[in-house]
Amino acid sequence: MWLNPEEVLLKNALKLWVTERSNDFFLLQRRRGHGDSGGKLSGLLVGALDTMLDSNARVTPFRILHQIPSSQVSWVIASGTTRLSVWATIEEVSRHWDWLNHNVLHLLSVFENKADISSFVKGKVKGLIAQEARGRQTAQEEDPERFREALQKFKLHFGLPPQEVLVAQFPCCCWKGRVPRQGVLYLSTNHMAFYSFLLGKEGLFVVPWAEVRRVERVSAGLMTEVVRVGTRQRQRDFSMFLNLDEAFGLVAQLADIALRRLLDSEGLELDRSLQQPTRMTKRVLEEQALREYVLALFWLPRAERLREVASCSVWAPHARAHTAGTLYTTDSYLGFSGRGEGRCLLLIPLCEVLSIEKAESSSPLPNPVIVSIRSKKAFQFIELQDRDDLVVSLNDRLRALQPSLSLVFPFQSPQTPYYTFYYDTGCSDEEEVEEQVLRNTVNTEALMTAFNHGLHGDNNLHSKLWEDHFSEFGRGVHMFRTDRMDRLVAMGIPDSLRGDLWMTLSGAVTELASHQGYYTDLVQRAMGQSTLATEEIERDLHRSLPDHPAFQNPTGIAALRRVLTAYAHRNPKIGYCQSMNIVASVLLLYCREEEAFWLLVAVCERMLPDYFNRRVIGAQVDQSVFEELIRERLPELAEQIPDLSSLSSLSLSWFLTLFLSVLPFPSALCVLDCFFSQGIQAVFQLGLAVMQANASQLSASSDEGQALMVLSSFLDQVKLEEEPVSPPLSPPAMEENSIIISPTRPPVITDLLIDSYQKFGDLSVRQLERLRCRHRILVLQAHEDTSKENTLRVVTPEVSISPEDLADLYDLFKTEHFITLYWGEGGGAALALQHHDPGRPYQEQYRLGRAQFQSLYGLLVPWLCEQQHSDTVANRTFNLLDQDKDNLVTFREFAGWLGKLACAVAVLSEPNPFLMAALFTAVPWAVVSEEVTDYQEQLKRMLKDLMKEKDAEKPLPLMNQREFIQFCKTLYSMFHGDPGESELFQAIATVTSLVLQIGEVGHRGRHRLGSEVSDQGEAGLGQEVAVTQQEEGEGEQDWMVSFAQILASLLTEAPLVFFFEKPVDLAAKISQAKEVQYHQRAAILALNR
Repeated sequence: MWLNPEEVLLKNALKLWVTERSNDFFLLQRRRGHGDSGGKLSGLLVGALDTMLDSNARVTPFRILHQIPSSQVSWVIASGTTRLSVWATIEEVSRHWDWLNHNVLHLLSVFENKADISSFVKGKVKGLIAQEARGRQTAQEEDPERFREALQKFKLHFGLPPQEVLVAQFPCCCWKGRVPRQGVLYLSTNHMAFYSFLLGKEGLFVVPWAEVRRVERVSAGLMTEVVRVGTRQRQRDFSMFLNLDEAFGLVAQLADIALRRLLDSEGLELDRSLQQPTRMTKRVLEEQALREYVLALFWLPRAERLREVASCSVWAPHARAHTAGTLYTTDSYLGFSGRGEGRCLLLIPLCEVLSIEKAESSSPLPNPVIVSIRSKKAFQFIELQDRDDLVVSLNDRLRALQPSLSLVFPFQSPQTPYYTFYYDTGCSDEEEVEEQVLRNTVNTEALMTAFNHGLHGDNNLHSKLWEDHFSEFGRGVHMFRTDRMDRLVAMGIPDSLRGDLWMTLSGAVTELASHQGYYTDLVQRAMGQSTLATEEIERDLHRSLPDHPAFQNPTGIAALRRVLTAYAHRNPKIGYCQSMNIVASVLLLYCREEEAFWLLVAVCERMLPDYFNRRVIGAQVDQSVFEELIRERLPELAEQIPDLSSLSSLSLSWFLTLFLSVLPFPSALCVLDCFFSQGIQAVFQLGLAVMQANASQLSASSDEGQALMVLSSFLDQVKLEEEPVSPPLSPPAMEENSIIISPTRPPVITDLLIDSYQKFGDLSVRQLERLRCRHRILVLQAHEDTSKENTLRVVTPEVSISPEDLADLYDLFKTEHFITLYWGEGGGAALALQHHDPGRPYQEQYRLGRAQFQSLYGLLVPWLCEQQHSDTVANRTFNLLDQDKDNLVTFREFAGWLGKLACAVAVLSEPNPFLMAALFTAVPWAVVSEEVTDYQEQLKRMLKDLMKEKDAEKPLPLMNQREFIQFCKTLYSMFHGDPGESELFQAIATVTSLVLQIGEVGHRGRHRLGSEVSDQGEAGLGQEVAVTQQEEGEGEQDWMVSFAQILASLLTEAPLVFFFEKPVDLAAKISQAKEVQYHQRAAILALNR
């Protein structure tokens, strides 16, 4: 089997290996003692030694080495599997040897550098390993019987509804203290569950992803390496996985996706596969992780879908050889990433492609594909396994783009392939295209051409280096991007090339070419509108580079206003965020106005997603990642400052403004150059270098203020190399313990960038995306904690519930909202998702609908009726709380109702309006008539007045006979199952008889009064009685009782008074509700299905 290349210093140490075959670059060796028929003593000794070893440490009988002529270092790249028979092992290793001879050996002769040969071979081997791993994984996933068995066990053990989709399971151990419990970890769309059965004792638990705060991979105690999952209550350790990397990655990914879906739904608007958890599978998650990696690697639009992934090699003119790597195809792009050491990226927009054709396959060039582009250049890809299907798919997408491309490039000639595998140094037609696309721009010149304040003349030598680079690596969006370019960018981009390179490296030039006239139309629609975003823009216009003459002039201010307003109109979800003005103002200096707009789109939507919004989630996530990188890369500093949160908080402006707000402007431009070349990695690398350069001063700082002073002083002194050195100014008055950095030579930005690249340049996009996945969990949960704290701070003074019970009630309320998101029927989940709005006031961010409120009502109400009457009372209560008629109840309203219901000392002697209103509106919900609706509306208005004017005594509406009978039935159902049930039934019977008698007496009295009034000819009250008799029917006529009469009758019976006024243990109610909430809702949903 193929192995990850491992270095071997001595090819035949102690004569343990015998070379069977060899050539200039590869060796096939056999372990001495395996296959020896002569029975030599040395072979017997080695064979006996290998036999004594256990199966895990046993040495393979065959291996293949990659060697470099005249070098003592070799690499093991393949071996024979010990689990196979001798003949099968020989056949396997011989197959690998033949493959190397036929597919790799003839390509190595073109390399001039020995290091390039090793990089090429190791990249090839790693690609084969990845391909084999994908094949094994696909085979495992295609075992439906095994997965079906796991799914049945999952449903049997945990009893969750069918909507809960199982994604994966992993046999492992869950540690309880120092005792491991062997079991199975089940990962579903909304929960993490563990089941074990040890010594006749069953153990299980379920943890919702919404409660997970931290996912870590740590080493602790006796356990070699564990996956640690922390919640607000406790942390759990899992170990002994068969594949720890896979399990850890899937746990972090599921937790991240669940929290983004539940707490930050705006961030998943374009991730369609994640909006339907019932269709989420392990393969979907792997494809989604790969898609996010590709989008981050090439800075592609979020709407791009990943289509194909294929291992291949591309002809690299700068290396004069084929570079092995991976080809990624999306809806509108072809991307190639090299697999060897160093960076090699290639991005080809399909809008630039003329043709994609298959060429004749040969031994040196197996399965070649030629991609011809409009600038009369071509790229050659070889070793594509599924070449035919790939070419057909790409040509279909290319034909679909032709109608739109004909509008953007109307002057192009018919498709003609160009088989030149080098870059032309002459001019192409791109300048003419650019001129046509930008013909209708609002501002046709960069501001720096008119306001050249601080513009340094281009260094001729530096410009020559860039021209040489373009001639070797290409120029334009489809040039090869390597480590050499990153180092060249760190030295600075000439001012004459800066705007063009920013557009090219960011991919904004492609967006501009494919959206001709878009910006002009957007400006015409957006300008003149007055919104919150435009007001904020107007406030910040004059704060953008105020020292630069371009923004002390109406021309520059107007251009900045148009760019920011147009973007706010394009993306209203982001609108305008502070620090966007700083970035946009710098872009306008070196780019034309329309180019600056598309660069701002690239920065906000592709290069720094989630940075520029109301909660700046992306920047906070990278802050948290930066803190972990400090702890990992600068351990000495981390030891001196255990709490690194203060240092990472100082770096927020570094990420939001890309160092533009903390460095001198000429130096900050160099950082922006590196950002457009490397992305956010450049900011991380520079931040780590700054921390390392000031490690000793930061360690000596006594507080956050001194640390801020240290970093600010250092950054203020960072200069360009050609700037004159000026002695640092000493502050007039400093504290005794303050730290002043006064180096003999101010730091130079070029040296700082190169140093950061050399020391921390190994930070890869894949590593960064994995860190972001884990730290996004921390940031979202921190926002939830803040939201909860602020909600409790606002609601606590308004309710008579203790802060501890109110906090538990908030968790219960939020969990009820999440349960509908987990298992909501039909559109219930989508509707509940809309109920959570982080933009609303804290106490109104979570809201419950009628069904959710009814479920909590049954769990928390102190006096629960039978099901029919309980649902009726719950519906009435919901209508009373829903004052704004949006069919939603906020936490503030819910807590206020429960506090008045459960925490009143005397419910009858001091009538509770919510309880009495719910009971007195005694008609079932399903049979509410128009008259009763009017009655309820009147009741709501009176309750509202009662809440505002507690001292005012306003009578409740009278109750007719039919409503009174329903009221009595409700009371009877409340007493059912109570220990004093018989006494309560007897008491309510006595009260019923008494109230009926009162009603009859009142009925006869009103009847006589009505007759007398009628005889005297006064129509007022008599007409009202007549109308009432007509509406309520012959049986009821004008039989009425008042609230005061019913209350007086209830107070005559001590059992009823004791029942309603006995204290309620709300803490116990909430604790019990938490235990049964999940299973009760799961059972109800299963019955509804």
